Amino acid sequence: MIYLDNSATTKQYDEVTEAMLQYMKQDFGNPSALYQLGVDAEKAVRNARAKVLDAAFGGRTSDWDVVFTSGGTEADNMAIFSAARAMKRAGNRIVTTKVEHPAVLECCRRLEEEGFEVIRAGVDAKCRLNMDELENAINENTILVTMMHVNNEIGTVMPVDSVKEIMKKKKAPGLFHCDAVQSFGKMQLPKGADLISVSGHKIHGPKGSGALLIRKGKTAAGTNINLPAFILGGGQESGRRSGTENVPAIIGLGTAAEMAGAGMAGSDGKYTDIGELGQMREKLKTGLEANIEDIIINTPMGESCPTVLSVSFMGCRGEVLLHTLEQNEIYVSTGSACSSNKKGQSHVLEAMGLKSKQIEGTLRFSLGRFNTEDEIDICIEKVTAAVKRFRKLGTFR
Repeated sequence: MIYLDNSATTKQYDEVTEAMLQYMKQDFGNPSALYQLGVDAEKAVRNARAKVLDAAFGGRTSDWDVVFTSGGTEADNMAIFSAARAMKRAGNRIVTTKVEHPAVLECCRRLEEEGFEVIRAGVDAKCRLNMDELENAINENTILVTMMHVNNEIGTVMPVDSVKEIMKKKKAPGLFHCDAVQSFGKMQLPKGADLISVSGHKIHGPKGSGALLIRKGKTAAGTNINLPAFILGGGQESGRRSGTENVPAIIGLGTAAEMAGAGMAGSDGKYTDIGELGQMREKLKTGLEANIEDIIINTPMGESCPTVLSVSFMGCRGEVLLHTLEQNEIYVSTGSACSSNKKGQSHVLEAMGLKSKQIEGTLRFSLGRFNTEDEIDICIEKVTAAVKRFRKLGTFR
């Protein structure tokens, strides 16, 4: 099997599974309990917080709180709804982009129904943000800017490092939320953000694990960052998200984060590191271009996360190619797995202004730390054969 859909989910490390099993079978105490079994669980959760921050920022930091969640979607929901509630007296404008993950877009749509004003900045044909639209959208009434770090379908790195400066320049009183689900464990995260969402199952950790990172300090306007509770109950997670902690998932996330940090540093010899994945992606791109005519590389290679490659094969249907490759046990995607069960074309590719035939012929290849050079060679060979076969048969209607 050759798995090249790591932006959808990843194969869990054996080390993660083993660490989780310990807290299922032996150290299963409730972190809120006062006896030693509970104290040990609480200490393990605390250590996992530190590992998440290490992976996020490349070293120990005391400038952030970590609130564990059930995944990136909950972290996005917590950030957006809590920020809107906390800042509603300062204004009612929310600024985002047209290419966000549904977990962000649907939250913004709900707030829009409740009376908030939502401005969505556009992108170009490589999914690069229109900076003029972004700057014009942010004003003194802006209480939240929410933007992804890396686009999940194209891999484009968004201008997250510029957002806070624009907010200060335009005297926006609000918070900056960054959805870093696709960049966590692969790139250093933006310290200029106020809120950052991350997920475990994108970095070879467990599904159902994630976190919202909350910066300690003040907003661009100088007010304290003080989010209301998202889930009420027993006061866990510093009162922000009540409910008994899912200790095995948290331990798994912390272990995966620690291993991701080693991979970014190139110090983990057991799995492919992030630099090698970038070289594999370049090899895949070059091989496809050399062997197949009339393809379009949608990903801006110098401005993207090194694990994602979006390619349009003109004269083919992406879904047909996907299932043909599946017969060879090669797994890729036509777009975001979170939207694949919905009718209609990719909202990201549409926002990029791509024509219908280009959208329908698009595949996303996304690499992970289990991939190898030999797998890339096989993938090039099988994709080439599939495209040439279907073009010869004239299957595109």
